[in-house]
Amino acid sequence: MEELLKNIAKGLVDDPDAVSVTVDEPDEHGNIVYHLHVAEGDMGRVIGKQGRIAKAIRTVVKARATKDGVRVQVDID
Repeated sequence: MEELLKNIAKGLVDDPDAVSVTVDEPDEHGNIVYHLHVAEGDMGRVIGKQGRIAKAIRTVVKARATKDGVRVQVDID
């Protein structure tokens, strides 16, 4: 899941070396939170107009998580 998120983000940004993902431990409900970190200048590229790209990223990751039987949340920092 972490690699999927990194690969999607690296394809969108100008500085792919600045892309990193951190993962929180599952909470009491079993939700796993992934934190996507990108360079400050690339934040707009990852979020997109009115958050459309961010929403699409979350949709793809959640679809993969559903296939694996896991509940996830993606935060863009």
